[in-house]
Formats: sequence, structure tokens, C-alpha cells
Amino acid sequence: MRILCLTPIEHLDGVFEYLQSFGRVDCLIDSPANVIRDVVATLNYDVIFCNPNKQNYMLDEYILKHFNGIILTASTGLNHINTNYCEQKGIKVLSHKNDIRFLNDLPSTAELAFGLMSSIVRNIPSSFDDVKKGNWDYDSHMGHQLQGKSIGIIGYGRLGKMMTKYCWAFGMNVRLYDPYEGYKDLDSLIKESDIISLHVHANDETKHMIDKKVLGKLKNNSYIVNTSRGEIVNEQDIVESLRNGKLKGYATDVIEDEYGNRENSPILNGVKEGLNILVTPHVGGMTWEGQQKAYMWSISKLEELK
Repeated sequence: MRILCLTPIEHLDGVFEYLQSFGRVDCLIDSPANVIRDVVATLNYDVIFCNPNKQNYMLDEYILKHFNGIILTASTGLNHINTNYCEQKGIKVLSHKNDIRFLNDLPSTAELAFGLMSSIVRNIPSSFDDVKKGNWDYDSHMGHQLQGKSIGIIGYGRLGKMMTKYCWAFGMNVRLYDPYEGYKDLDSLIKESDIISLHVHANDETKHMIDKKVLGKLKNNSYIVNTSRGEIVNEQDIVESLRNGKLKGYATDVIEDEYGNRENSPILNGVKEGLNILVTPHVGGMTWEGQQKAYMWSISKLEELK
């Protein structure tokens, strides 16, 4: 078996050796899309091993035109892969999506969601930035406590359930929306929550589900936390809501066009504008423990191909 590895794995104990046990491994880390395309077109790879956090390009027809093997991704999200093209061409994509046996033991993204929430509600980033400037002004960084606050959790799957437990532990009032789990009152959740946390898959149904209409129903000075995907919200509407003061803060681990021109991102430009936005670069799963498990579990799927 010949494997093209597009994500760094040498820093994770035993991962490279395990991958290498399945055959020859060629690593192309941080290479541009045209180089990847040429290598894939020239060499007959059986497997492409990847991770969305380590790509600034899409695995699409441009790269995969001459590929007929299997794509193995150490992720639940698939927005770094053109899955429609892969389906048309018969390229099998193996991921962690719906892999409950593995995912139930992986809290990294839910922990980040809670961290983003507490950070923006307590103004931790701006407080720290002020200290770095030599200031010690606690009055200007007054925040809110979490105990007693109402949080609306949209998406009551694995991560939504974990987030719920964390919020209960801090004495928060939890409201839920997930029509597939029997929680169908989104309107009341939007109107009555101090904080909204998003935990849904990106698809046609959820694209821009948080838009101007929804934002207009929010309580004044509310917060939104997004560790799902950037396209769950209409980012321009988020920015406008922050500008007019309806939305107090937006904390996110994702933006809509992560693999495109980030210079045009409404969220990143909103940060430059000085709006109350906290952004991390899609690090939800990026813990040493989580990555070790994710990569080893991904590679174990190759056992079926031996």
C-alpha cells in the first residue's frame, strides 16, 4: 500500500510508525495545491491521509482528478474534501463522522466551546491584552458570571450533551434545540437565552441558520459561541449585530471560508475593526490527547484493507 500523508504526525508518539506498518508513506507537509496535484497525478497512491487543520486547500477535482484510492481524514468535519466529487468518482472517504465508539471519548471541542464562552463573557482576552500594555485597570473589564445565566444549546448530539453537562456544573439554566432529539422550540430558545452555543453539522438545513432574522430576536447584550462550522451563521449579519449592540460578543473557532481568501472574512475584519469577537483558528480538536486518539483511530481503519 502506498500512502500520501498531508498532515504532520511525527510529533505524535507512535503514529508515524503505525501508519508506516501499512506500507510506504510519503509526507508532503505545507505543500501548495499544485504540488499535491502533480504528485497525485504522477504516483499511484492507494491512500491520502489528511486533516482539515493542516490544509489551506480543498481536496477537490483539481487535486483528485487522477486519484482512485481512499481518503482517510482524522476529523469529523469534511469541508476540506469535495465529497460530492468523491462520490461521483467512487473515491471512498473514511472519517470520524458518526463514529460514536471513538467520539464519545473525545471532549476536546466541547471543552473549547466552554472555554470560549467563559473567556468572552468575562472579557479575559481584552483584560490580558490590557495587562500586556502595562495597564492594571479592572473596572473597564467588568464581565458577567455564568451561574444563573440561560444558555441555549443548538444541537443536542455528542458535543451538545457534553456542553450541557459543563453548563449544569456551573449552575447555568440550559435550553435545548434539536428537532431530531425532540427539542423543537427554537424561537423561545433564541428569545430567552443569554448565551447561544452552536453544536450542529454543516449542511443545507443549517447553513446560515443564525441570520439577521434570528439575531433580531435575541435578548439585548447576548453572546454566541460557535465551534461547529463558520457557515452555520451569516457572518455579515453577526458583524452588523455586534455593531448595533444587539449582540454583545461572538466567540468562534471557525470561519466560513477557511480554505479561501481569509482577507475577505467578515469575522476577521470585524476583529481588526475592534468588535467584541474572539477567534481561534479551528483548534477544537487540537489537544495532544485528542490528536493522538484521532490519528491512531483513523489509521486503524486501514486494517480492513489489508
